[in-house]
Amino acid sequence: MKYPQLREQLVSTCKAMNASGINQGTSGNLSLRTEDGFLITPSGRPYDTMMPEDIVEMGFDGTYDGLRPSSEWRFHRDILKARDDINVVLHCHSIYATTLACHHKSIPSFHYMTGVAGGTDIRCADYATFGTQALSDNALIALKDRLACLLGQHGQISLGKDLASALWLAIEVETLSRIYVQALTLGEPPILSDEEMQRVIAQMQRMSYGLAPDPEGTNDAAKPR
Repeated sequence: MKYPQLREQLVSTCKAMNASGINQGTSGNLSLRTEDGFLITPSGRPYDTMMPEDIVEMGFDGTYDGLRPSSEWRFHRDILKARDDINVVLHCHSIYATTLACHHKSIPSFHYMTGVAGGTDIRCADYATFGTQALSDNALIALKDRLACLLGQHGQISLGKDLASALWLAIEVETLSRIYVQALTLGEPPILSDEEMQRVIAQMQRMSYGLAPDPEGTNDAAKPR
């Protein structure tokens, strides 16, 4: 069996998806790039009983070894082929993200944390039947310059350089979705400007490299000893 450690990490992350509440039953799927293709969760296998040997090895030509891969293998393959900046594709039907997706609502910059997905909004892809090439094509459009999107009347996709970052982002997208749904009960919330969101995203990028959130010299109260 190739990639035993990566398979174990995939199974652990799947179980963490369920434990976090963003996934339930046999819904959702997860993939991880390898040196010659990718690993992906099998079709119809509950995460609670999934074993490392159940994980499916696929090539970018659509061939696979082992169990039948997730029905959504096309968008996993296509995203990994198109995006060499990420290694993980996580898909789930988290409740609040799916609630917005059922209304084909994107998440605007009503809250600065929307910037964690890489832009001023988290787009909702047009609806297409699950498992189809049309769904994959729509997801790629919604994910342009983004690390997450909603899928119309379906769920969400979050991307990451590794399993931990993809899981963190999926949970954050669900949290933002819940806040947005609740904010909408009071009416449409005010939206942060594109200019402000560019500042926010720049701050986030600095912090991701371990730098302080403020440009050097602007916050004299926060200095390492």
